[in-house]
Amino acid sequence: MELAINGGKKYRETVLQYGKQTIDESDKEAMMEVLNENKFLTTGPRVNKFEEEVCEFVGAKYGVAVNSGTAALHCALSCLNLQSDDEIIVSCLSFVASANAILYCGAKPVFCDIEESTMNIDVDKIEELITDKTRGIVFVDLAGQPCNFHKLKEIKEKYNLVLIEDAAHSIGCQINKCPTKPYVGSFADLTTFSFHPVKNITTCEGGMIMTNNEEYYNQMKCFRSHGISVDYKQREKNGSHYYEMTQLGYNYRIPDLLCALGSNQLKRLPQWIKRRQEIAKRYDNAFAELSEYFEPIEQKYESAYHIYVIKLKLENLKVSRDEIFKALKAEGLGVNVHYMPIHLHPYYKNNSGTEEGLCPVAENVYKRIITLPIFPTMKEGDIEDVIDIVNKVIIFYKR
Repeated sequence: MELAINGGKKYRETVLQYGKQTIDESDKEAMMEVLNENKFLTTGPRVNKFEEEVCEFVGAKYGVAVNSGTAALHCALSCLNLQSDDEIIVSCLSFVASANAILYCGAKPVFCDIEESTMNIDVDKIEELITDKTRGIVFVDLAGQPCNFHKLKEIKEKYNLVLIEDAAHSIGCQINKCPTKPYVGSFADLTTFSFHPVKNITTCEGGMIMTNNEEYYNQMKCFRSHGISVDYKQREKNGSHYYEMTQLGYNYRIPDLLCALGSNQLKRLPQWIKRRQEIAKRYDNAFAELSEYFEPIEQKYESAYHIYVIKLKLENLKVSRDEIFKALKAEGLGVNVHYMPIHLHPYYKNNSGTEEGLCPVAENVYKRIITLPIFPTMKEGDIEDVIDIVNKVIIFYKR
């Protein structure tokens, strides 16, 4: 059958997005309750409530809600009080925020290559990057699969480093091979979540940092509110107007309205993760017959399946990844690519001196990856469309 990109009939008339938020009437009611009360729109009691609920869910002592996942990373790294010659090791395959937040704090990101199979940071390559300037490791749970926590913990303890987990993709995922199977957010020194609309739950825009360290918690609360140490609630309680700015902070506060949405979303997170896993299993089974042409990410641990990524075997296809990408788009699939290695972006090349060849595994994987649609409200027909379109395009272009 001729592809739409070559003049054939388009498989889907409406584009199926690669990811999509799930909003129902209960979400609208939760937000309308805040508006109807007409008391707090910015930071108020629902921020604290949401923080406490996420802490209880993941098993962490403290949570600090902020207005984006990027703000969460910045807040987390601010706890390290980094200096200009300090270094933070970070996975090279992620959204740029994972490394940008290191620059925000005036330190240097040191890019670590990935495992080809999982696309997570290659824990066996970390130690060779450690110097006397290394302060911590930012590791990314790509696509929703946690990294090798046990090896990371060994490295942390051996070199006295701080572990920062970028868990933008993995909230709601349990940590396998642990007796109590705790949730992501309870392990690292600092864990950051993102609540962007395509993430596992949403607050429209938003994020949160989880920690069991009280000192980090207090520092981040101050950092997210201009560096002011006494908030309005404490001033009201003390009957005082006086406050002090004790550090250079930012306005990273999140509104009550958005946290009301987050609290309501959190209730359904387990069922949404289960649905994502069911869809991924359908894909795995359906695509097994095409294993000569592509493969999914290897699953060493339980995954939240924020995204479903396939890696093309270009040696068995007649065209590049970009041609496959265009053909899938032309058939009605809103595919994406996650991600271009951070060190290949012009800013890093021009300002940090990074270049091709720095992380060869990630660079090779980048040329072969495509993200397929996956989100909880996908209908059975949507899932079948993804399977059929991928089959159509891959078979058309096979050698």
